[in-house]
Amino acid sequence: MAGDPYSALGLDKTATEAEIKKAYRRIAKTDHPDLNPDPAAAERFKAASAAYELLKDPEQRRRFDAGEIDAQGQERPQRRYYREHAEAAGNPYAQGYGFEGDPDLSDVFADLFGRRGGGFGGGGFGGGRGGQEFHMRGQDYRFALEVDFMTAARGGKTRITLPEGGNLEVTIPKGVRDGQTIRLKGKGGAGMGQGGPGDAYLTISVAPHPDFRREGDDILLTLPISLDEAVLGGKVAVPTIDGPVNLSIPKGASSGQKLRLRGRGIKGGDQQVELRIVMPPKVDDELAAFIEEWRKSHAYDPRAKMKAGGAN
Repeated sequence: MAGDPYSALGLDKTATEAEIKKAYRRIAKTDHPDLNPDPAAAERFKAASAAYELLKDPEQRRRFDAGEIDAQGQERPQRRYYREHAEAAGNPYAQGYGFEGDPDLSDVFADLFGRRGGGFGGGGFGGGRGGQEFHMRGQDYRFALEVDFMTAARGGKTRITLPEGGNLEVTIPKGVRDGQTIRLKGKGGAGMGQGGPGDAYLTISVAPHPDFRREGDDILLTLPISLDEAVLGGKVAVPTIDGPVNLSIPKGASSGQKLRLRGRGIKGGDQQVELRIVMPPKVDDELAAFIEEWRKSHAYDPRAKMKAGGAN
């Protein structure tokens, strides 16, 4: 700590009581020996604990700021007086990190780990001088998971790799939506002591499909049909998320016309089929001659209802 309790907490002398307590809580969460085995972390925690012991007491803090006592709580030699408690076993800088006798520190850790009252009895930290066990819920895991369109529509299974290296089989529910978050209870990190495991959260990204689109629970499909199918009608095989089905094309069908396959969407939704007439790769002389002859007596204007030039 190099003689400066404020630095040990990452603060300056203008810090409020609330800021001092908050800084100590933050360091305890990362550097307590029961949470972090790194010896350097233990030293940081000891320094922060001693600093908090000094600064949490308004009178001791005032005396330190005034230069009457040093960072160990001892009277400065040049003032030529010493208090007995400066050399007592209860000196905060001789306490290490055992807090079983300090109700204020117990309150800090009760707040920090979700327990109120009772100091550390019946739970809390193991490995300190009181030998109590520490309980904490496991860490939640969060994943971004891309699934293909058909898996999202029909449901399925996939595997994810956990942070510690293991694999977890995940069931994708039928009809999951793009951007939806799935909670897997108890599939997060392991807890400490009697703390339960955390949860895993999967945010789903659905990859686009070359043919299908989704609108709510309906599936949208643009279906190409030939010129003769449009004129004469007939039955054609149409892909759906559950396999092909036959669809009746009415005579005289037009591009943009929509037909509905009821119950062929997601979870009771429908499949909407939009027709698109595709001309043959080449208009040969026979087809051209037929249309020329047909037009002489059957000409029609599909744009008759459009307003020319935007006129009212």
